[in-house]
Amino acid sequence: MPTITLFHRLLLALALVVGLSASPAHADDDISAAGRGVVRIVTIATVEGEVVGFGHGSGFAVAPNRVLTNAHVVEAAERYPGNVLIGVVPSEGDKSFQGRLIAIDSDRDLALIEFTGIRLPALTFYSGPISEGNAMIALGYPGNVDLATARTAADFITPLTPVRSQGVFSGRRDLQGVKVLLHTAGIARGNSGGPLLDPCGRVLGVNAALTRADDGDASFGFAISNEEVAAFLREAKQPMPSNGVVCTSIADRLAQDRTAAEQARAADEQRAREAAAKAAADREDAIQQARSENIVTRENYMAGAALLLVLGAFALGVAGLLLTREQKREAIMTAVGGGALIVASIATFVLRPAFDPSAIDGAARVAVPPPVAQPGGLGKMVCTIDPVRSRVTVSDTKDVTIDINPDGCVNGRTQYAEAGQNWQRILVPDDEATVSVLEYAPTTRTYSTTRYLLSAAQMDTARKRRADVKVKSCSTDPAARADLATRQQSIRTALPQIFNERLVYSCKPAG
Repeated sequence: MPTITLFHRLLLALALVVGLSASPAHADDDISAAGRGVVRIVTIATVEGEVVGFGHGSGFAVAPNRVLTNAHVVEAAERYPGNVLIGVVPSEGDKSFQGRLIAIDSDRDLALIEFTGIRLPALTFYSGPISEGNAMIALGYPGNVDLATARTAADFITPLTPVRSQGVFSGRRDLQGVKVLLHTAGIARGNSGGPLLDPCGRVLGVNAALTRADDGDASFGFAISNEEVAAFLREAKQPMPSNGVVCTSIADRLAQDRTAAEQARAADEQRAREAAAKAAADREDAIQQARSENIVTRENYMAGAALLLVLGAFALGVAGLLLTREQKREAIMTAVGGGALIVASIATFVLRPAFDPSAIDGAARVAVPPPVAQPGGLGKMVCTIDPVRSRVTVSDTKDVTIDINPDGCVNGRTQYAEAGQNWQRILVPDDEATVSVLEYAPTTRTYSTTRYLLSAAQMDTARKRRADVKVKSCSTDPAARADLATRQQSIRTALPQIFNERLVYSCKPAG
C-alpha cells in the first residue's frame, strides 16, 4: 500500500544516522513483563512527502494488535489524517510499525490505535480497590530523558525498554470532568498515554498530565482512572482484560510457599511422631500380653515338671515294693520308667520358656502413614481457584474443567508427562510471550498453572526447544511419555528461576 511505503520511507529518513536496534527487556519482574506491552507512539507530519513535524508519547497494548494512548498524543492525526502518520515503536525487536487511529475521545483524552506486523502482550487492568499510600509505577518514554540521551531523531523510533518511576497513590480527583488518580510517580512530557501500574504489573490508569513544579513545588501526576478507560473501550467495542485480585508480591508468595512447605514438613514429622508413639504403645501392649502368656506357659511347664517328678518318685517307690516281693523283672522296668519320668521332669523344668522382648513382632519397625489420598482423582474434574495458594497477576480466575485419564491424556487431546505421582505439560505458544507449566496431582486433586512472561529472545529459545517435542497428541506409550518428560525438562532449563504468576486450583469430580 502506498501509505505503508511512505511511512517506511519516512522512518528510513529519520533513521539515516542511527540504525534500528533493540535493547533487550529482562524478565526480572512483573513490571519488566508489562513493559514488553508498552510502546512509544510517534507522529510524523508531512507536506508533499517532506517531514515538517514530529511528536511522540507513550501507549500500551490492550490487545495483540491494538494500543491505548492519550488523545492529545495523536490529535494531529485526527485533525490532519492525510498529512500525519502514526508510528508504533515496540519496546523490543528491530522494527517500527504504522498505526491507524480507530477511536478517539478528546473529553476523556483517550485514543485507540490499531496496527499489524507484530503481536504485543496485552496488559491487564486492575479492577479492585486502591488505598492511599499504595505503591504505583509509571512506564513510558519521558521526553526529558529522550532529550538528554537521543543523538538524532532516529533514536525516537528505535525500540527501547520503557523508563520506570515509582511513587504512591495520593487520592482520587476530578480533572475537567474526568476521574483521575493523583500519584507521585515521576512522569514527564512523553509519558502521556503510558500505563500507571501496581506492583504486579496491572494497569491502574493512563498517565495524562502532571502538575507544574514552580518555585520548588512538588510535582504530581494525573492518570485517567480505569472507570473512564472502561467506558471508552466499551464504546470502542474493545474488550478490556481485567481482574480484581489483590497483588501478592513474588517475595510474599515465595515466603508463603516456604511456610506451606514447612507446614507440610511439620505435618509429616507429626505423623511420624504419632506413628512412633502408636508403635511404641502397641509394642508395650504386645510385651505385656506376651509376658502374661509367658508366665502362664512357664507355670504350666513347672506344673508338668512337678507332676512328672511325683509320678517318677511314685514309680520308684512301686519298683522298691516289687523288689521286696522278689518281682525283680517288673521292679527293674518300673524303676526305669520312674527314672525316665524324673529325667523328663528335670528337662521340662529346664526347658520352660523364658521371656524375650526382642522377639515381639514389629518391635523395631515404625510405619509412617502417607498423606491420605483423595479418591476419584481422575476423570472429569471442575477446578476452582484457591486464592490462598495462588499468585494472580494477569489472568482471570474462572473455574477450569479438565478431563484426565489414567494415561495422562487431558481433555482428549493434550498428553501430559509423568512428574513423580503428578502429570505435567509445558505449553509454549507461537502467538504469546508466555510459557505455562500445567500440572495436575491426582492424589490431592490439585491443578496448577505456573506462567512465565518472557522476552522475545527467551521465547525464541523456548520455541526452539519445543520443536524437539515429538508427542503432539495423546499417547498410551510409556516410552513416548518418558521422552516427552525429557524434552519438557529441557524447556524448563530455559525458564527463569522465578515465575510471574501461579494459579492453584482445588478440583472435584464434575457433577
